[in-house]
Amino acid sequence: MSGKLIAAIVGAESTVIQKLLAEAVAEWRRAGVQVCGVLEEAHGLTGRSCSSGLLRNLQTGNLFAMYLDEPPAHTSCHLDEMGVVDACASVVDHVATSDLIVLSKFGKLEAVGSGLFEAFETAINLGKPLLTSVAPKHHYAWQRFAPDAVFISPDRASIEAWRRSVASAARDTAGMALSS
Repeated sequence: MSGKLIAAIVGAESTVIQKLLAEAVAEWRRAGVQVCGVLEEAHGLTGRSCSSGLLRNLQTGNLFAMYLDEPPAHTSCHLDEMGVVDACASVVDHVATSDLIVLSKFGKLEAVGSGLFEAFETAINLGKPLLTSVAPKHHYAWQRFAPDAVFISPDRASIEAWRRSVASAARDTAGMALSS
């Protein structure tokens, strides 16, 4: 892995990955790491063909709905692009002052330059460690966007190994709090 700043968790259902991310963020915060970003939470609604739920800002706790009550006529997907864009806007200004960025996923909105795309782009442009997830159907778009990213397994050991590798690289260059 050798300090690759960008990592995407692959190989598990979104709910499993979001839980792993939440646990990692909580642990890193207890260790003094400044983390910003958003995680996905379930909407708890029944009878939906689309799993789009809520995004929670990791710093403020604010929730952003990313589902529409009624899907557009051309699809059964309830995904609300503007809700995701609003969640992104709540994060972008905190990227520069954070040690590590966690963004729930790189999905269909990000693949076309919307959704959380600006936060991804900002983190990469600032050279910040970035952890996300990518569904198999978006691997090609992700690899075009972040060709130097590493894919990691959906388990705490792999996530922590990645964090330690970027912390080591950060110590060598800037002495960031990631090494906690």
